[in-house]
Amino acid sequence: MNMMNSKSTAIEEISRFVGQIAHLDIGGLPPVFPVEVKIPSLKPLSDEARQKYESSLDDTIALSIPRPSSKEEEQKLIKRFLAGLEKLFSREGNWPFLQPLTLSIEACAKCQTCSDACHIYWASGGHGLYEPLYRAEILRRLYFHYIKPGGRFFKKWRYGAIDLNWTTIARLAELSYRCNLCRRCAQTCPLSLDNGLITHELRKLFSQEMGIAPRELHDDGSVLQLKTGSTTGMSPHIIKDNVDFIDDDISERTGIPIKTSWDKKGADVLLIHNAGEILAWPENHGAFATLLTLAGIDWTLSSEAEEAIGYDAVNYGLWYDDAMLAKVSLRQAKAAKMLGVKRIVIGECGHAHKALSVVADRILMGELNIPRESSIPLIESIVFSGRLKFDPSRNRFPVTLHDPCNMVRLMGIVEPQRRVLRALCPEFREMEPHGVDNYCCGGGSGFAIMSGHNFQDFRMHVTGRKKLEQILKAFEDKPEPSIHKYVCTPCSNCKGQIRDLIRTFDLWNQYGVNYGGLVEVVVNALDVVKPGYIQWEMH
Repeated sequence: MNMMNSKSTAIEEISRFVGQIAHLDIGGLPPVFPVEVKIPSLKPLSDEARQKYESSLDDTIALSIPRPSSKEEEQKLIKRFLAGLEKLFSREGNWPFLQPLTLSIEACAKCQTCSDACHIYWASGGHGLYEPLYRAEILRRLYFHYIKPGGRFFKKWRYGAIDLNWTTIARLAELSYRCNLCRRCAQTCPLSLDNGLITHELRKLFSQEMGIAPRELHDDGSVLQLKTGSTTGMSPHIIKDNVDFIDDDISERTGIPIKTSWDKKGADVLLIHNAGEILAWPENHGAFATLLTLAGIDWTLSSEAEEAIGYDAVNYGLWYDDAMLAKVSLRQAKAAKMLGVKRIVIGECGHAHKALSVVADRILMGELNIPRESSIPLIESIVFSGRLKFDPSRNRFPVTLHDPCNMVRLMGIVEPQRRVLRALCPEFREMEPHGVDNYCCGGGSGFAIMSGHNFQDFRMHVTGRKKLEQILKAFEDKPEPSIHKYVCTPCSNCKGQIRDLIRTFDLWNQYGVNYGGLVEVVVNALDVVKPGYIQWEMH
């Protein structure tokens, strides 16, 4: 089905093997702004992958799901799915999320307000397959047919049954990874229902009951983190070596001697980064170390990796599996308890904020319920404390701000970063819309680290399309590539997605657009630091 010819997909098609349900064609997608931006072609899925794995949803693969080898195996898989569906709607199996899930399933008015708010639906050219309501409606029909037949909400004319076969299950699994879980749909729903939660619960069912989850999130993510202490696979020895090198390099660049403190008992602050920062964006840790040292904050890092997880704030379970989230959160809190620190401060990582600050409240009890807070208000308090002097003229380049969904829309951390940028960046300008209304970068819910098969093409051309448009519009008054422009991105996963957008669409060479975190902007403006902390080469 070509999106240029048809934009709708009947719910019943999900269970019928009719070939590829949706076909993405660049000519049918909304233009980005300005129209002069070069749009690379979509890379087709390889014939080998197409034959080996389920790909009939939209010829994109996120999950690498093999087909069952026989009818008997298919029936076993269907029974496992139904067992998971029953657990999903039982108090014993899903007490934390049962009430909002059931309400979101039973009370939807199908007004389509959520579709108008969805960046993926917009970027697909308005294809019905990518409406938030589409995957929710599939689960709704299965719920009323198998879980609550004859219920007072059940109307056969409204909730017709769909065939439950392997095609239905495989396509629904893939469809659960065509959503960034940004919850913009939930924010705009007039009934406060949450299609993002429905998608998350589907992912949980597939992971816990059927062993279906993206390799990048599970095998190379949560499992690796629990085994080694970090999703990067870095051991304590390796991360200490990396941080020692960062300390030396940043001290030379700034003229401010810094030495990261490891495993300091009783410190005020245990700082936990997304460990990916240490490898991909070392200047972020360097800026934190510089700012906290100059501000006189008593802080430390933890090298614990066996009994606890001390140096990686990542918690990929937030996106696909509550059990994995709980295991990681418990071990992160244990690292803080072992050191006896007063509080945990989470570095610039949006999903780590949500996982450890909010969701972990359902998990961390008693002595493990250690105060946990965001680094963003801490940065703000340091900037406006009067202890340090700043020279905003050092940041005289156009700056815009990306709002990470988990940190801003889902936690309400909206103004601290803006107050800092308004004070230190003379050419700060907002994206439109911004704050809690901002759009996801397109890398949310794990997409930023998922690049297997042709999935990166999907997140560049579809999930990231609205963010690309927002970035270009923010800087439309200064399109010249000779004018360096900065997308302030206080989240590791968002940085990865925006980096890939800049590379894919050649925004650095065409428009002079680069990116980085918030704390780097602050250190760049410190008058005691050598000028030029932000270096204008593409990562």
